[in-house]
Amino acid sequence: MKNVKCLKCIKCGKEYEALPDATTCECGGILDVIYDYDYIKENFTPDDISSSDNYTMWRYRPFLPVEEDTVQPPLRVGWSPLYEEPRMAEKLGIRKFWLKDDGLNPTASLKDRASSMGVAKAIEAGYDTIACSSTGNAASSLAGNAAAAGLKTYIFVPERAPIGKVAQLLIFGAKVISVKGNYEETFELSKAAIDEYGWYNRNAAINCYLMEGKKTVALEIAEQLGWKVPDYVALSTGDGCTIAGVWKGFKDLYNAGFTDKLPKLISVQSVNTCPINRAVHTGEPWEPMEENTLADSISVGVPRNADKAINAIIESGGIPVEVTDDEILEAMRVTGRECGVFGEPAGVTGMAGLTKLCKEGKIPADASVVAIVTGNGLKDTANGIKAAGEPIKLEPDIEKFRAVYDELNK
Repeated sequence: MKNVKCLKCIKCGKEYEALPDATTCECGGILDVIYDYDYIKENFTPDDISSSDNYTMWRYRPFLPVEEDTVQPPLRVGWSPLYEEPRMAEKLGIRKFWLKDDGLNPTASLKDRASSMGVAKAIEAGYDTIACSSTGNAASSLAGNAAAAGLKTYIFVPERAPIGKVAQLLIFGAKVISVKGNYEETFELSKAAIDEYGWYNRNAAINCYLMEGKKTVALEIAEQLGWKVPDYVALSTGDGCTIAGVWKGFKDLYNAGFTDKLPKLISVQSVNTCPINRAVHTGEPWEPMEENTLADSISVGVPRNADKAINAIIESGGIPVEVTDDEILEAMRVTGRECGVFGEPAGVTGMAGLTKLCKEGKIPADASVVAIVTGNGLKDTANGIKAAGEPIKLEPDIEKFRAVYDELNK
């Protein structure tokens, strides 16, 4: 890979060759992909990417750690819409607002970006089976992307995973293990099984390449804004891989001279499960917390990418903010009714946090902001109904409809 120098441990700084099945550093630290920005500057320009007719995340190959002859996985991942929302900007009291709907990826979440990269690297390394643990979205994205590429999957999910996500896994032919425990226990079981049976490891805490897939959402945002960068980017934070990837994407563009500034990141977590944000607030090392929020995709009490996430928030000059489950449900309603986008609870948590910060006057009125919806609401219809309420049930009688009509239009 001419565009990649090496893999480097974020903990001890040791460097490794960028092998496709690399895991963690011998010290236990997570590795980071180090790019040759001089090579990228000399060989690629923004126009080269903008003129591409490949409208997937793979249009950004100059910034991706894959071999030149690596075949793009089959599913169309990426190039999700970025909607400008002037009415929402007015309600928030800011100059510009866009909503990035990544719930329109093939398996309905941003995690498809990581899984597409994981599948590509597994094929590079010669594996026929790939596995991971997940609260739901990473699992379904892996199962779908692997199925399309002809790989077998073993998926470990905590038993609280929403049934819609489990249904996806089973439809895609994954071997699904529903673990009677929390996410941490599920992760440990998946790790032990992967070590014992020699599968390719898609776990974000182990596989540094997954973040490189996730970062493409940032590359898209910049390109869709004409290679301009918003002042703030708001998104939910769970394990830490997504927010770290978003920051890596914007930094890559800046370091290669494709953009001229960096955004501040708004990291949004549940008030009940916020180990990453709490560490940023206190300046102390992160500590485990209980998993206690209806936003299952970010209900992570022991985040495996905490160090990269904390670094991203601090380095960007970002804002950590926590929201309640009620504020998340309200964000589901507002995002649907004002923007026409149906996000799952974790998918709209970034929007919930941005709304809270705007109400508190912590976002300047002249700011431009992008909020990323990370997952589609059809993955968790139970909480969709909880947010929106039940339909009115009537007999097929116009008189009875007239009786409730005024109530419906209050």
